[in-house]
Amino acid sequence: MRDLTFPHSKPKRSLLEAAEQLFADRGFEAVSVRDITQLAEANVAAVNYHFGSRDALIALVVTRYIAPVNEERLARLDKVERTYAGKAVPLEEIIDAFVRPLIGTVRKSELSERLFYKLIGRIFAMQGEGIPAEIESQFKVLSERFTRALGKTLPSVPAEELVWKIHFMIGGMIHMLMQQDLLHRMTQGASGNPSMEVILSRFIRFAASGLRDGMDAEPKPKKGPQAMFDF
Repeated sequence: MRDLTFPHSKPKRSLLEAAEQLFADRGFEAVSVRDITQLAEANVAAVNYHFGSRDALIALVVTRYIAPVNEERLARLDKVERTYAGKAVPLEEIIDAFVRPLIGTVRKSELSERLFYKLIGRIFAMQGEGIPAEIESQFKVLSERFTRALGKTLPSVPAEELVWKIHFMIGGMIHMLMQQDLLHRMTQGASGNPSMEVILSRFIRFAASGLRDGMDAEPKPKKGPQAMFDF
């Protein structure tokens, strides 16, 4: 898995770190070039000088954080598929392969754990036009691989139903990453302060239950495995 640390010059590094913090906390659309340069204590022209444009800076942040996650997802799926030697992989292990890389990647980031997960959630929630070509290509491969694995494990779930189940699962993952602070405030602390390991375990059980629902129904013909993941 590639490293998150890039050997940038100090001024460029300061701008990148400022941008990551602000994007995580406020979202991509709410952060201006001036916001970034003020936090980095740099000239307003510094973003264009070091990165070419605001959009190029966003593309670097997205690639820097998502590429390692996607690479580990595929590596984990490869491993469990080899383990089961052509047989259907247990559902929880497929979901685990999809979400577990988040824990490993946060340890390679300079961001706090809270900001890291918020930034990842915001990146996953981006519209298509903001996604770099490299990451879009990765998402297509991920979509095909994980959809095929889920279809094999859930043969009785109709194709259209599986589309929606996956869609809801990914929406839940994005919400889990972005809204932990809000959940704590809205429940007045009743949600506790669980570690991400505990949260992921809860999410995997929840997602598996939703995906597995309806498996007792009679299998319906499928048109063949199609890409159904949003990313």
